[in-house]
Amino acid sequence: MKIMFFALVALALACALPQEHDQEKQPVEIVKQNSDINVNGYDFEFETSDGTYRQEQGEYKNDTEQQGLSVKGSYKYVAPDGKNIQVTFVADKNGYQPTEENTDQENKPTQS
Repeated sequence: MKIMFFALVALALACALPQEHDQEKQPVEIVKQNSDINVNGYDFEFETSDGTYRQEQGEYKNDTEQQGLSVKGSYKYVAPDGKNIQVTFVADKNGYQPTEENTDQENKPTQS
């Protein structure tokens, strides 16, 4: 009987403790979207309400330097740890070549 009592008390205390809940996440909405697609390539960009952004241009190349698609673009987002991530990239005959930038450093005030 004592074990049952202590189990009920422990359960009641656990239920009474404040629970950490994820804040209700709002649906992410597209706030900007543009695109142009044609025979020689494409161009698009979009931005969402959570700060995610992407833009990209693809151009079909058929010359002595390269045959195929050459793509340039960038994207940015907020990582789960709160860091702002921004990547600029080129994808061509040499493969995918990303360059990551730390935008958090640019936004921090300089200390005197």
